[in-house]
Parts: sequence; C-alpha cells; structure tokens
Amino acid sequence: APAAGRAAVCMQGGGAAAGIGGSGGPGLQWGGVENDPNFKTAKLSDKLKEADIERRLESEAIAAREEAVQRAREERARKVALLTQIPDDVKAGTVDDFMYKEGVKDILEKLDYDLIGLTPVKQRVREIASLLVVDKMRLKLGLETSVPSLHMGFTGAPGTGKTTVALRMGQILQRMGYCRTGHVVVATRDDLVGQYVGHTAPKTKEMVKKAMGGILLVDEAYYLYNAANDRDYGQESVEILLNVMENNKEDIIVVLAGY
Repeated sequence: APAAGRAAVCMQGGGAAAGIGGSGGPGLQWGGVENDPNFKTAKLSDKLKEADIERRLESEAIAAREEAVQRAREERARKVALLTQIPDDVKAGTVDDFMYKEGVKDILEKLDYDLIGLTPVKQRVREIASLLVVDKMRLKLGLETSVPSLHMGFTGAPGTGKTTVALRMGQILQRMGYCRTGHVVVATRDDLVGQYVGHTAPKTKEMVKKAMGGILLVDEAYYLYNAANDRDYGQESVEILLNVMENNKEDIIVVLAGY
C-alpha cells in the first residue's frame, strides 16, 4: 500500500474489489500531478511571467516618477527664466491704483454704504478683489495665470444682505473683466425644480441661460434637495448646476445662499 499523503495512486485489475471491472486486463495507473514534469515546467513558467510583469510595472513606475520630477524641474527653470527676463523698469502698478482706475474702489465704497457692520464680509470681498487684481497684474507682466474658481457660498439669516453683496460682487467682477455683464439673477427652488418627471431640467437650464455672463444667486439653496422625499426632483437640478459650474465657470458664477 502507498504511504499516507502520497499523491500517486496505482490500481491494477484482478478482481471486482481490486480493480475497475471484473476482467483481468491491464491495470489503470495515475501518477498524479506531482510526478508530471510538464506541470512543474508550466508552474515555473507562470511564476517567471508574473515576476517579469512585476519588474516591468516597477520599472514603468520609476520612469514615470523620474519624468514627473524632470518636468517639474524644467517648468521651474522656465518660470525663473521668465521672471529674470522682465526688465526692472517695468511697472505693474499697485492694487490700489488698479482698483481706482477700474472703478472697483467706488463699488467697495457703495458696499460700505449699503451695509452697516458686517466687517468680516466686507473684508472678504476686498480680499477677493485684491486677489483678482494680482491676477491681472501677473497677466500684464506676461506671467502665466489661471482664472480662479469664483463660485461662492453666502450664509446668513434672511435680511442680512446676501443679495446686496452678490450684486456688488457682480459689479466688481464685471469691472475687472471676469464676467461679461455682472447682472444677478435670483432663483429659488420654485424656479429650478419641477413638479413632475422631465420638468426640472428645462426650468433649471432656463435660469442658467438667463444668468449667463453674470451671477446666478440660488437663494435658500438648502431647499433644492429633499432626501426624505423619494419623488423629489431637486437632485436633478443640483446635478445640472454642478455641471454648469464646472464647464462654464468662465461665463457664469453660481452663488449658493442660505443659513
């Protein structure tokens, strides 16, 4: 009898109990996969292929990292060279001068007059205006620049001046060339969300079309989507607005207001 745990099995004919069938023909023999040299060769070949794939992936990852480092080094050198090429006598101006010439300072003074208090809000508006001025000054010097995302969120109780701030922001952005008209379109859930299937998308797109070139102020934005209602269509409106905010960010500014 073979030893315990051995895979090779040997069965020989000679009887119904000892073999398969009752005849005394040739015995049925099975040596098992452990004794098959082709199986061992195939298993080793698979291991070698896996090792080759791992080495190739590792080499590609190392090459990609080195290429990224090299690109970053070249980009930095290019920016340094661009800065050194700017003549010392070139003047980009100051933030205050630019704001005065473009009429931004007048709008900020009107904001001070329209709203009593709200010092942090006014300071934040000035910071945004100053950031955009620096962006314009960089562009004037020939430096690379990108338009920052100007979508905003206003929080505050009713009557605290959210619409007024949005209106002044629209005027500031229009004076500085970040939106074409600077007009403000105020929309609520009733203006954006429909009452039945297929009604929401046309309503939302119509409001977006009206606000193109300016600001779309979504008042009481927290009412847009009601998760407790399975038949609420606000999610569709939110998805359309997100798509517009991403793909048309240079032609429309979306302000979400609420508390």
